[in-house]
Amino acid sequence: PRPAPLPEVSPWQRGGALAGSRRCELCGAAARLRCRRCRLTYYCDVDHQTADWKYIIDLASSTAQRFVLDGKHEEAIPAALHALRFSTEVYGSNSVQLVPAYLLLAEASTGAGCLLQASKYLSQAQWIVLRTPDCSVAVQQKLHRSLGLFCAAEENFEQALYHLANDIYLTSSMFGLKSIETSGGYFHMANIFFHQNKMDIANSLYAEVTDIWHAFLVKSLRAQEQIINSRPEMSPLTGDEAVGKASLTEAQQAEAIRVLNAVLDIREQAPKQQPRETARVLHTLAMLYYLGMDLPKAGEVGTKAFNLVKGLPQQESLEAIGHLLKLINSTPSCTK
Repeated sequence: PRPAPLPEVSPWQRGGALAGSRRCELCGAAARLRCRRCRLTYYCDVDHQTADWKYIIDLASSTAQRFVLDGKHEEAIPAALHALRFSTEVYGSNSVQLVPAYLLLAEASTGAGCLLQASKYLSQAQWIVLRTPDCSVAVQQKLHRSLGLFCAAEENFEQALYHLANDIYLTSSMFGLKSIETSGGYFHMANIFFHQNKMDIANSLYAEVTDIWHAFLVKSLRAQEQIINSRPEMSPLTGDEAVGKASLTEAQQAEAIRVLNAVLDIREQAPKQQPRETARVLHTLAMLYYLGMDLPKAGEVGTKAFNLVKGLPQQESLEAIGHLLKLINSTPSCTK
């Protein structure tokens, strides 16, 4: 969609540079436009103001998302509101581009315990999606995920499962049933069955989440080893940096750590212990921490996994965990 007109043009300066040698925020050229909101920023044309505002939207959204992932829901709300305001200015009040900001606000409000406000934000997002016939699958999937989590917070579990089933269907249509993107839907669905005390279904879904991340991280680990082994001249520091470049975004890595630690807590606190499943979660977490260059944590959980597998009758994963521990111990530490 075309962005709405953003700047204020001083009538007495139309067609010429603004007084006072003002410069464009992006390119440094002579400014002809001034932001009508803050009246402090200047641009050479509408395109550069739009580009700057889109950057602000991305920055505000990523900041809000980071607060949400850290469990700081109240702190996330101002940043998400900022993203919504700028999105409205750039795209208009009925644009589907506003849906991510509304969903962020709904998630932050739900986490902060403001369910009524969260419901209002979700209604706005849902209304926009319904009015957009060609709405992308990605946006529809995010809406169903948010609606599922909101219904779960309200303990409307049947409706939550309905939305999460749609979330999984739409995500798998984009990325596949065994993708890390789809695993989020499995995890949230497992939590609902856990709260309903349907432990067989919950345990099966938690195992699926673990298996998906385990398979993904095994491939990532092999890819990192191939990079290092193909460049024998690589210095320890350069190798250190290569290992740190896991194929995950910062948000995906934070989400994976949160999800897998939650699964680990459930495994360790279960009345009926399943040491093989617990060891698999520990091994998965160790790989994740290693690829994220949190070597102390990787060594800690990797050692726990190794010791747990040693006590099992079948020890098929012992060699893989032992190899991972060697990689961890041979990788120079770095200050993050």
